[in-house]
Amino acid sequence: MKTRPILAIVGPTASGKTPLSLLLAEILNGEIVSADSRQIFKYLDIGTAKPTRAERKRVPHHFVDFLDPKDKYSAGLYGDDVKKVVKDVFDRGKVPILVGGSGLYIKAAIDGLFGGPGRDPEIRARLEDQLRTGGIEPMLDTLRKVDPVVLQTMKEITPRRIIRALEVFFIAGKPLSEYHSEQGQIPDFQAIQFGLEWERKELYSRINQRVDRMISDGLMDEVQKLAGMGFDRQLNALNTVGYKEVFDYLEGTVNRETMIDLIKRNTRRFAKRQITWFKADKRIRQIPMTENLDLVAAARKIVDGYRKEMAR
Repeated sequence: MKTRPILAIVGPTASGKTPLSLLLAEILNGEIVSADSRQIFKYLDIGTAKPTRAERKRVPHHFVDFLDPKDKYSAGLYGDDVKKVVKDVFDRGKVPILVGGSGLYIKAAIDGLFGGPGRDPEIRARLEDQLRTGGIEPMLDTLRKVDPVVLQTMKEITPRRIIRALEVFFIAGKPLSEYHSEQGQIPDFQAIQFGLEWERKELYSRINQRVDRMISDGLMDEVQKLAGMGFDRQLNALNTVGYKEVFDYLEGTVNRETMIDLIKRNTRRFAKRQITWFKADKRIRQIPMTENLDLVAAARKIVDGYRKEMAR
């Protein structure tokens, strides 16, 4: 028997998920279950716009600041772990509020991952860049190491199939070949989803302002500290918008102005991919957002919608 539905708040970066989720948690006596593939890592605070310690003290957060950047994690593992956390939150009489912009993590939580995970736009783009710059042979070498079985079963070895097999491995943390004989498990809970929808121009302005704040708050110092702790920029956790551009600056390949422009541009591109992902899921009820919107009013609107669904 399924439990009552969880509440999910999704949307692109800089859309206001954190302040809104804090209000919702206080209204509903809830706890926040993060669905952010980078906020899970310790020490990555400014560049991931991680909730502050004060905000986490104000409302309990799960899946924030619990892994070392060297640790390997995936949407598949998250899908397994989140079920336990949601059950625990429900058992304590609280409302789990799933909050994040990582589409694949949200999918893993709500739907499970079947026959291999869906596409991850960021990982896919990175692999396609590798193909353009380095050709297929280095990618084949990598696939031979991580999933030689799927390589042997390919009737025809094509760049598209190589990219897909590597994408699955980097998303789920296990070979595509293992999915051929597995069936995903349906989570034992459902979700009522709300998305934060901004006019594109307004969202991009918010992104630009956020990047400026990150720089003034010490993003470059944060990256230098991570490097000083021995964390290599090639780690998956650091191959992230905001961090990779600062690494380029620190290594002298771009100047400060170019670094900032690149972070803004790449963040806007990432947000565009997030919007495309969430728009494709018709179960998500979009909440129009503006700079003048009263967050309390927006929270109340979501709470009313959630409670109406609960009463059905």
